[in-house]
Amino acid sequence: MEMNILEFDKVAREVFAPIYPVIAEQIKLKTGITRGKCLDLGCGGGYLSIALARITGLNIHLLDVSQEMLDIAASNIAENGLEARMQTLLADVQEIPLKDKSVDLIISRGSIFFWEDQQKAFEEIYRVLTPGGVAYIGGGFGTVELKKQIFAEMEKRDKNWNEESRKRIGKHAIENFREKLQNAKIEVFELNRDDTGLWIVIR
Repeated sequence: MEMNILEFDKVAREVFAPIYPVIAEQIKLKTGITRGKCLDLGCGGGYLSIALARITGLNIHLLDVSQEMLDIAASNIAENGLEARMQTLLADVQEIPLKDKSVDLIISRGSIFFWEDQQKAFEEIYRVLTPGGVAYIGGGFGTVELKKQIFAEMEKRDKNWNEESRKRIGKHAIENFREKLQNAKIEVFELNRDDTGLWIVIR
């Protein structure tokens, strides 16, 4: 099932909403980064970034290739009174328009599976990451229970969604990402796959 921008955002708000605060807490705990510059790749409506901004002092750039999606994100940012620390950025992950070694934390949930050239994207991520910075990228669902809830709801909306999602975070995905990361000359990374999903941590 192909979704347009508004349908995609509706699903993010109505189905995926509970996972964003949970994942934001996990990012904070795993990376320990609560100040500095953060970049959210493929930000969509900005829900993960907003959840992270609420529990940190990060200044966050929200990057997406869709201006329509960024307009939704900007509206959500304003609604939460976070304009002073959050701004949108129209760009492609394969050409991040930021300086080398300028970002302390890079986050992304769900968009990596749609990047046309994942190796190039990893190279760009590594280029803009500061020494000591961390990238936290993948397709996790927060907790096992939340994952079950989302899979059940999405199955009602699209009978093919569960199978497609399982493929994206399956065992074969680990080896694919490992190869792309190594080809991007990234030496320090973790590939974490468990019952809650898949995350890549780059340091």
